[in-house]
Amino acid sequence: MSVTWEISELEGGLRVVTTPVPTSQSVSVSVFVGAGARGESERTKGVAHFLEHMLFKGTPTRPSAIDIAEAIEGAGGVLNAYTGKEMTCYWNHVPYDALERAIDVLADMFHNSVLSPEEIDRERSVVQQEIRRTHDQPGAFVGELLGQAMYGDQQMGWSIAGTEETVAEIKQQDFKDWMSAWYGSPNVVVSVAGNTDHATVVGLVEPRFRGNHATAPPEMPTLDGELPAQRVVSDSREITQTNLAMALPALSRKDPDRYALMILNAVLGRGMSSRLFKEVRERRGLAYSVGSSVNPHSDVGTLVVSAGVSPENAVEAVEVILQELEKLVREPVEENELTKARDYTTGSFRLGLESTMSLGQRAGQSLLTLGEIEPIDDVVEQLRSISADDVLRVAARVLVKNKAALALVGPEIDEAAFSEVLSA
Repeated sequence: MSVTWEISELEGGLRVVTTPVPTSQSVSVSVFVGAGARGESERTKGVAHFLEHMLFKGTPTRPSAIDIAEAIEGAGGVLNAYTGKEMTCYWNHVPYDALERAIDVLADMFHNSVLSPEEIDRERSVVQQEIRRTHDQPGAFVGELLGQAMYGDQQMGWSIAGTEETVAEIKQQDFKDWMSAWYGSPNVVVSVAGNTDHATVVGLVEPRFRGNHATAPPEMPTLDGELPAQRVVSDSREITQTNLAMALPALSRKDPDRYALMILNAVLGRGMSSRLFKEVRERRGLAYSVGSSVNPHSDVGTLVVSAGVSPENAVEAVEVILQELEKLVREPVEENELTKARDYTTGSFRLGLESTMSLGQRAGQSLLTLGEIEPIDDVVEQLRSISADDVLRVAARVLVKNKAALALVGPEIDEAAFSEVLSA
C-alpha cells in the first residue's frame, strides 16, 4: 500500500499535514515547533526543554498535569514530548475515535498553559534531577561530552537540558519570551496520521490554533569556529567500563550526498553485519556494544561511532575504529557488501514506518525541517542507486581523521594517549 499525505497552510502560516491510514485503529497527533536548544542564550540554557515540561503542567480547563494525562490516558492513549537542538515536539497517540480529544488537549497545552511560578519551581527540581541522572549514566553523559568536544562553548555544544545553575534561574517571563519568539504559526506544523482524513483534521485544528500569533522565528545562530573545537574530552570516574564516542563533522539534512552517507553508515556500524561489529566485537573481542549513527541538522551534521569497552582495551578500540574509517576512504566497498548495506538500509527504513506514530513523525519533521515530504518510494530509489563510487566520495568528504573528536567516560583516562592515537 502506498503512503500519501495532504498539506494545508492555515491563516497565519501554520501548516497541517495528514497521512491517512484507513485500516488503522489509531491516530497520532504531533505538534512540531522549529525551536530547540540551538536558539538559547548563555543565560537561558535549557529553556526550550524546561518549557516542554511546563506545557504539561496545567491549563485553566485542565488545571494539573494529572488532568492533562488523564484526558489522553482515559482514552487508552499515550502522550509525551521531546526537545532537540532545532525542534520541539508534543505528541499523543490515541484510538481513532478520540481524535478530537487528542487535538484539543495539545492545542490547550500549546495556547493556554498557565506556567504558574509555583509549578515552575516544582518542576525546576525535576529538570535538575534529569540533568543529574544523565550525568550518572556514563553511556548518556559521553554524548554530552562529545557535543562539547565537537562544537565547544556554543549552542550546538551545550546540553539540551541546560545546567543545574541555568535551570535554577529560569523564570516565567523567560518561557513567555521564548514562546513569543519561536512558537509563532509560521514555525509550527501539526501532523496527524492514522484512521482519519484531511478535511476532518483541518476542521479540528483550524479553530483551536486560530488565535496563535503569526510571528516568524528568529534565525538560528550560526556555528562559530573550526570543527572540532577540542580533540579529546573525558570524565574519569571509578567504573568498570570505558564508554567512548567519536564524532566527525558530516552532512546537513539537505545535502545531496545524504543518501550515500546512510549507506556508508550501514557498512560501517549498523547491525551485526557491519564492519565495526565484526572487527571490534567479533574478531577482537574489544567491546560488547559498538555501532555508528548519522545526526543531520540544518547546516551541519555528525557521524558518531560509540562503544563500551574494557578500560585496558580503550586505546586499541579507538585505533581499530580509525583503521575501519581509513579503509572506507581508501578502498571501494565490494558489490556484495554494498548490496547488503543497501538492502539493510532500505528495509529498515520501510520497517520503521509501520505505525501511525512513525508516519506522523516523519511527515511533520520533514515538512518543518525540509519544507517538503519526500515520497517513501523516492527515498528507497535514491538509496538503491548508491554506488561504490558514491560511498568512496562521501567517505573522502566525511571521514577526515584530523577532524575527529573523541569523548570518554571511564576510569583513569589518559587524554594524552588518546590524543596521540588521533594524531598518529
